[in-house]
Amino acid sequence: MERVRHLQIYHMPAKLVNLIVGHPATAAGLLIVGGLSLQVCLLVLGGIFRLFAERKRASLEGLRLELEIKRAERQIRSAAETSSAWNGYRKFSVAKKVAETGDTFSFYLKPHDGKPLPAFKPGQYLTFQLNVPGEGKPIVRCYSLSDCARPSHYRVTVKRCPPPEKSGHPPGAGSSYFCDHVKEGDILDVKAPNGHFYLDLEQERPLVLISGGVGVTPMIAMANALAETGSARETWFFHGTRNSGDHLFKSHMASLAAENKNVRMHVCHSKPLAGDVSGRDYQHEGRVTVELLKQLLPSSNYEYFLCGPGPFMESITEDLRSWGVSDQHVHFEAFGPASVKRAASPEAKVGVTFAPFGGLEVTFAKSGQKAVWQGEGRSLLELAEEARVKIDAGCRAGNCGSCLVAIKSGKVAYIGKHGADAEEGSCLACICRPVTALVLDA
Repeated sequence: MERVRHLQIYHMPAKLVNLIVGHPATAAGLLIVGGLSLQVCLLVLGGIFRLFAERKRASLEGLRLELEIKRAERQIRSAAETSSAWNGYRKFSVAKKVAETGDTFSFYLKPHDGKPLPAFKPGQYLTFQLNVPGEGKPIVRCYSLSDCARPSHYRVTVKRCPPPEKSGHPPGAGSSYFCDHVKEGDILDVKAPNGHFYLDLEQERPLVLISGGVGVTPMIAMANALAETGSARETWFFHGTRNSGDHLFKSHMASLAAENKNVRMHVCHSKPLAGDVSGRDYQHEGRVTVELLKQLLPSSNYEYFLCGPGPFMESITEDLRSWGVSDQHVHFEAFGPASVKRAASPEAKVGVTFAPFGGLEVTFAKSGQKAVWQGEGRSLLELAEEARVKIDAGCRAGNCGSCLVAIKSGKVAYIGKHGADAEEGSCLACICRPVTALVLDA
């Protein structure tokens, strides 16, 4: 027994061994003290861990509170934007006119009365009433704001679009007037920013911005707004143009990609110039297609914003739908006579009842003219123009509201979504078709 006892205490300090062997009660006390010390250490460590956890919780709570404050500030600003927007037309002076390319100009507009400017949502547009020489009355045109909200000015960028040959209407009259006649110091009549095509900065879903030609203008406004707010939202920016000579905001787009790691820029040139260098002036030769998106995007799970020529957007939207992207995640802006087809809305599915002679008779009461709609894709506005009945029109995509006309009898269906609101008993002629025989106050 003594040998075993000797072995157990062999490595203990001599004084401690003697104390334990000779005084069992003292040994028990030491064990108790040691246990208490261990408990104290555990309590201290637990307190330290709790302190760190509380600090982390406080930091996260502070961050959450900061985000809530920012969200509240944005809501207040949004309410202020709505309340400070003006009714009707307001006078703006052209503070600066900048040539972006040979046929495209940016116009910096300041309020002539010097009063504050309301902010707007990136992607919205301005509506202009223009006194174009040779026109019998002022014409109305809509142009997207090409920058995010600035306190001092608005900016629109306009590409000259000459009237197509053998056309009954001159869609290029407004753009040609802007590019050829509007100069610094001129006064323009402008309606407040409007439109349902815009980027919601409160959302966090990753984005794909797709533009063709001058359709880049609202996309630049969106990208600038994301950069200004410091958003880390994943953003893919695809832009199609012929070559560097037609590439609007070329250097600015390169800066956006260089200064914002979350922005991936992909420029496509359909007809590169001899001096255009792949990797420097553009990333892909050809057009923007969904096949290109499939090659580069990790999935189709994005929010898509499109703006460009009608056929360009028609192709992209159809291919996105085939890829499995829901229409609710595809947003587009269309100006001009082209429209983008959507899945039919409940309103558009109303059955059309044709007259015995094979069409629907549309009567323009004021003009005393009649026309027959045969079921083809024409809108009421196009039908009126063929009958030489004058209906004001600006955007031709249901956004500006200038084609609003009263319905005296009959029913209509909308071809697609529209940005402007149509009051009860009226319709937006540019994107409507008759459902029954119709009498319009035009």
